Formats: sequence, C-alpha cells, structure tokens
Amino acid sequence: MHLSTLALPLLAASVDAQLHKLAKQAGLKYFGAATDTPGFRERAGLEAAYEQYNAIRDDTNEFGQTTPTNGQKWLFTEPERGVFNFTEGDVVADIAENNGQILRCHALVWHSQLAPWVEQGTWTAEEVEQIIVDHITNVAGYYKGKCYAWDVVNEALEEDGSYRKSVFYNALGEDYIKLAFKTAAEVDPTAKLYYNDYNLESPSPKSRAAVNIVKMLQAEGIKIDGIGMQAHLVADRAATLDDQIAVIESYAATGVEVAYTELDVRLFTPNDEEKLALQKEVYRNSTGACVQTEACVGITLWDFYDPFSWVPYVFEGEGDALLWFEDFEKHPAYDGVVEALTNGTKPCKPGKGRGKGKGKGHKRSNKLF
Repeated sequence: MHLSTLALPLLAASVDAQLHKLAKQAGLKYFGAATDTPGFRERAGLEAAYEQYNAIRDDTNEFGQTTPTNGQKWLFTEPERGVFNFTEGDVVADIAENNGQILRCHALVWHSQLAPWVEQGTWTAEEVEQIIVDHITNVAGYYKGKCYAWDVVNEALEEDGSYRKSVFYNALGEDYIKLAFKTAAEVDPTAKLYYNDYNLESPSPKSRAAVNIVKMLQAEGIKIDGIGMQAHLVADRAATLDDQIAVIESYAATGVEVAYTELDVRLFTPNDEEKLALQKEVYRNSTGACVQTEACVGITLWDFYDPFSWVPYVFEGEGDALLWFEDFEKHPAYDGVVEALTNGTKPCKPGKGRGKGKGKGHKRSNKLF
C-alpha cells in the first residue's frame, strides 16, 4: 500500500517530467491537466503543497494544456443575470498564457453548477433563448481567441440516450443545443466547439446519441468540431481498450475530432498493490486508445494531484484517482501512461497527422503489447 505523508519537500519539477513531451512525439496535440484557483483548493494542512504542485503544473514537458475545472462555469461567470465575473476563469487562463499551454475552456451550457437565478426562474421559451445567447456572447466573447476549444454543451444526455430534462431542454427541446453551438460559432469562430459528456467511452445508447447530436448539427449546417469523452472511470469496471477504440472510431466517422477531457480513474480506498495495478492498466488503455486512433487529439487529466480531486467528495469511500499521491510520489499508473505513449510509436513527419491511411502519418496496431 502507498502511504502518503504531509512532510512535503519543496522540490523543483521532476527532471523526468514527460507526459506532454511523449504525447507530442506519439502524434497527439497535447497531454494536459485541469487545475483551479487556490480558493477551490483550501484543504487543512495542504498549504505547503502549493509550491510543489505549481512546479509540476507549470512544467510544459509534463503538461502542455490545461482547463479551468470550475472557474468558467455559469455559477461563477454570470452569478446574476447580466452580471459577469471572469475572476475565477482568468486565474487558469492566465496560467495557460504565462506557461504557453493550450487552454481548453469549460463549459458554456450545462444543467449543473448553474447560477440559482437560472434554475429558479420561470421562463418562456423566448426568454431562455435570450439567456443562452447572452451568456455565450459574453463568456465566449470575453475569452475569444484564447481557447483552443470550448465545451459548448455539457452532459445533455441520459444513460439511455434520451435528452436530460434540464431547464434548457424543458423550454426549447433539442433546439437549445443548436442555439448554443450556433451562437458559440458566431462569437468565437476560431475555437473548436465540442459536445462533452461522461460514459461516452464505449459503444452504448448514450454514445450513439452523442453521434446523433453531431449529425443533427451538421444537418443544420451548424459548426461542431469535437466530442469530449470525460472519462471519469472506475478501476474495476472501465471500458476495454478495444471498446474505447471502437467508440472513438464511431465518433470519427462523423468527421469530428475526439479528446479525453476529464480523465481520472477512481478506486476504493485504501488502495493496495492490486488496485493500483488495475488502475495502471485502465490509464494505459485509455491513453493507448487515444494514441492509436487518428481522431483523438489529446488527453486532459481532471487535475493530477489526489488531494485536489473531486472524487472523494462525491463518491464516498473512493479516491486516489489521479497520478500523484498526496506526498507527490507518482502512482504506478503514471508509468502505464508512459508505456502507452511510447509503445510502438514514433514521431510523425512534420505536417502529417496520425492515422491508418496512406499519407496520414504512421500506422499503429490495436495491441498495446
């Protein structure tokens, strides 16, 4: 069992920091980790961790991309109707800019972490339309030119593939998705626009419904560039390598790119050698699926340091979901990611993508070992 401690040496970033560097060599656009503002990270006794945490976060050989886990969500960006506050989102946007890291922006329209005024209001369809347009116009407009991608609509689907009955869907039906993407494309035409959801990592009614969202938007001539697989996985029941490859290819068939946008792999605590070995396999499979599919452009961990994970606060008795323990020792899963990034891969030629077709870069087997 790994025994963590709060006796934290304040060290510089590890000399073997390498995940983004290896991901680029494997043909991906980035390997990154979400982060947040210190105000979201206040944990008793962990103040001494900030310096070492920041050194890892800011090392661009390790992480070439970041995402604000909370700061750009509706609750923080428009706490009152027409009153916009970008303080929290700017903290992470500034980190990305200062480090030269890619910024994925998250999320414009989501049923959760809404400001109370949105959820508690009694709105007509026309009012909801205006609320969506105003919010996206102001938030995406403020960050225009800074975001590689926006998660435009987040978690619109139930597990059976039906639409979630959110305040937006109840007012407008699926048209709210069309409106959100249309508005985002007009406001920030250079950003990649994603549909983002959890449990999209294997073929299922939900994954097929995500494909249908893409096709619906394409049929209307509305821009959509990607599907984000959140990949909040569980070590003992995660999708297989083959299932992850298959589902990515189903998304790619629509012509969009794909990314792992919120990857973590939780396990029941306390951990032990067997659980950590299983977690390593899951991280290796997800990374391998991305490397082996042309459409997958990158991987984002949903933070990287266990004490800053959302998991223990939502799933009682589960945790240790990321790649660094509390004492900044790495999980065995870190090596699993490295193995997947370096197994049978080689740098693509300049200007070439990754793929299986002639002239599209180098070819990969579906076998990790």
